[in-house]
Amino acid sequence: MTTLPMNRPLAPADNTFEDPERRAPLVLGHTTFGTVTKEICQVNEAPRPPMAWWIALGISAALAGVFTGLIGYLFATGVGVWGNQNPVMWGFPIVNFVFWVGIGHAGTLISAILFLFRQKWRTAINRFAEAMTIFAVICAGTFPGIHVGRVWLAYWLFPIPNQMEMWPQFRSPLLWDVFAVGTYFTVSLVFWYIGMIPDLATLRDRAGNRIKAIAYGFFSLGWRGSMRHWHRYERAYLLLAALATPLVLSVHSVVSFDFAVSQLPGWHTTIFPPYFVAGAIFGGFAMVVTLAVPARQLWGLKNFITMRHLENMNKIILLTGSMVGYAYAMEFFIAWYSGAMYEQFAFINRAFGQHAWAYWIMIGCNVAAPQLFWFKRFRTSIPVMFFVVNCVNVGMWFERFVIVLSLEMDFLPSSWAYFSPTWVDIWMLIGSFGLFMTLFLLFIRFLPVIAIAEVKAVMPAADPHAGHGHGADGGHGH
Repeated sequence: MTTLPMNRPLAPADNTFEDPERRAPLVLGHTTFGTVTKEICQVNEAPRPPMAWWIALGISAALAGVFTGLIGYLFATGVGVWGNQNPVMWGFPIVNFVFWVGIGHAGTLISAILFLFRQKWRTAINRFAEAMTIFAVICAGTFPGIHVGRVWLAYWLFPIPNQMEMWPQFRSPLLWDVFAVGTYFTVSLVFWYIGMIPDLATLRDRAGNRIKAIAYGFFSLGWRGSMRHWHRYERAYLLLAALATPLVLSVHSVVSFDFAVSQLPGWHTTIFPPYFVAGAIFGGFAMVVTLAVPARQLWGLKNFITMRHLENMNKIILLTGSMVGYAYAMEFFIAWYSGAMYEQFAFINRAFGQHAWAYWIMIGCNVAAPQLFWFKRFRTSIPVMFFVVNCVNVGMWFERFVIVLSLEMDFLPSSWAYFSPTWVDIWMLIGSFGLFMTLFLLFIRFLPVIAIAEVKAVMPAADPHAGHGHGADGGHGH
C-alpha cells in the first residue's frame, strides 16, 4: 500500500483529501480484514446495545402499538374516522402510501444500479438501505390494505376464482400497483437476503451461544466460503441486480399512473412517471442519510460510513432535487401553455389557494433547502446535511399531500370543501414511522448492518495492484 506524499495531507475535519485529484479512502482506520470483521460484528455481538437504542426502540414500539390500535379502531368503526370526504375521496392513506413507496427506492438504487455501474462507494451503505426498502414497503402496503373499507372482503381484490365470478379490473392503475409493489417487495427481499448470506455465516462462526449459532447457521444456508459458493453467490447477486434495476424505474412510474391516467386537472400529465421516479430517489436518499448519520455515531461506524459516502449521497440529493424542482416549474408552464382553464386554475389554486401553505412548504423543503449542497462546506457538515435531509423528508410528504388536494376543488363548485385530517389520520401517519423505526432498530441489533464481505473487497489489501499505487476504488492509491 502506498504512502501519502507530504504535500498531500489528509484533512482531519472531514476525512477527505485536500487535493481534489485524489479521492478519500472508502474504509478508514483499517489495514487488515480481521479488524474490519471485528468492528462491524461488535454491533451485533455487544452484550447490551447502547441506551439510546433502548430509548429509541421504546418510543418506536409505542408508536407502532398506537398504529396497530388505530387500525383496529378503523376496522371496528369504519373509514369515517379518517378525514376523507366528498370530493376528497383519497386523503392521508394514499398520501402515506405513495410517500413510503418512494422512501423504499433508494435501497434498490444503491444496491442494484450502483452495483451494475461498479460504484464501490455503495458497499458501506447498501445493506441498511436495502433493509430500509423492505421496511418502507411494509409500511406502504399497510395503507391500501386498510383503505378498502370492508376489509373482510379484501379477497375480492385478488384474481382468484370466487363464488361471485367477479374479477378485478385489470385496466385500473390501482391493480397495477398491487403487481408492481408486490414484485418490488419480493425482489428486494430476496436481493437483501442473498447479499447477507456470507455475513450471516460470519456471525454464525463467531456466535457466543448455541441459540445464535443455530439461528445464524439456519439462515446462512450452509455457507462455507468455498470457491463454488462464491461463484454461485456472485452470479445470483448479479442476476438479481439486473432484475431489480428496471423495478426502480417501473414501480414509481406505475404508482404515478394512479394519478396520471385520470382525467383530473393537475393529475392528467405525462411528466408524472419521471417526476415521481426522481422524487422517490430524492426522498429515499434523504432517508438513508437521515438514518446513516445517527447510526454511524451511535455504533462507531465512522470508519465505514465515511464523509465520502455522505457527500456522494448529498450530491445525488442535489441532482434529484433539481430534477424535482424542474418538474414543478414545467407543471406550471404546461398548464399555461395548454390554454386549458381548468388546468390553469388547478395550479394557481395550488400556489395561492386555501392550501397554499402546504405548497410553499413543499417548495421550500424540496427545492430551496437542497441548494445548500452546491457548497462542499455544507455537503460535509453533519448539522447542515441533517437539517437538509429532514427538510426533504417533510417536503416529499407534502408533495404527495398537495397532489391529492387537487381533488378538493373539482368541476362542481357546490362540492368544494376544505380538507382537514382527523386525529386518527395524524396519529396513523406518526404510528407508521414508529413501525418503520421499530423494524429498523431490530435489524441493526440482530443482523449485519454493513456488508462485511463487500467492504473488504474495496480495501487496498484486496487490490492486487495496491502496491503499485492503484486504489481499491479504481482511482488513486489510498
